[in-house]
Amino acid sequence: MDQFYFEKLEVWQNARQLVKEIYIATQSFPESERFGITDQIRKASVNITAHIAEGVLRKSKKDKSRFLDTAFGSTIEVINFLILSHDLQLLNYEDYLHLRGQSEFISNQINSLKKSIHNES
Repeated sequence: MDQFYFEKLEVWQNARQLVKEIYIATQSFPESERFGITDQIRKASVNITAHIAEGVLRKSKKDKSRFLDTAFGSTIEVINFLILSHDLQLLNYEDYLHLRGQSEFISNQINSLKKSIHNES
């Protein structure tokens, strides 16, 4: 089976790993949060991978940039929900720091990818 270009990107692979870890971390969240923070942080993390995948396969720089901006925004949403989850004692400090660090790293990778696309001929 061949891989699509996005599957080879380190940033997409890292975002994919983040999704997995977010899903695992949120399994212990209370049922009362199922349609609240749990759903929101999961959706935001999945959207990071989806927008990177769709964006890098677009033809124009403008379209690529727009999708990467959305992926970046989803990463910031994840960070927001991590902060709230920690504030509400749904997420312990170690998990919070780990997931936040991963999210910040991914946001930097998205920005680097966006800059490299703008510098293409």
